[in-house]
Amino acid sequence: MQSHRLIRKSSFLSVVILAGVLLIPLVLFGKTDSPGLSDASSFCIRCHVMQSEYEAWIHSGAHRRKECVDCHLPNENKAAHYLWKSIDGVKDLIVFHSGKIPEQIKISSHGEKVLQSNCIRCHETTVMLMDQDRKCWGCHRRITHLHTGIRETF
Repeated sequence: MQSHRLIRKSSFLSVVILAGVLLIPLVLFGKTDSPGLSDASSFCIRCHVMQSEYEAWIHSGAHRRKECVDCHLPNENKAAHYLWKSIDGVKDLIVFHSGKIPEQIKISSHGEKVLQSNCIRCHETTVMLMDQDRKCWGCHRRITHLHTGIRETF
């Protein structure tokens, strides 16, 4: 009888801990009381070490009217958006506070898929007859933060 209660208590405690671990990122990086505060690019740059990328983006033509989350987070539904916002936020927080920030920040393979999907979502009518497996930034090199403002000959 005693061991049965102990197992129930430890199971309950495990569920509470798991729920806490899953909810902490949502509380820290999820939607805030101020609508759109944490979706603003000015929020992203507060603790990121991406000043040069931010500067390139802010001076980059039509896309400067978009926020970081418009391109860099999944936007097909709110659940996926906020789940990945939490995951990426926790990852960025760990990297930032560990001091192991790479010299050159590169997009992950998941990030590339999200970025490509968002390019197609926004420019759907323009690209519907094109090969959508080809990365948009393969031709549009100046759209990347690294090359914004640089004139290149193709």
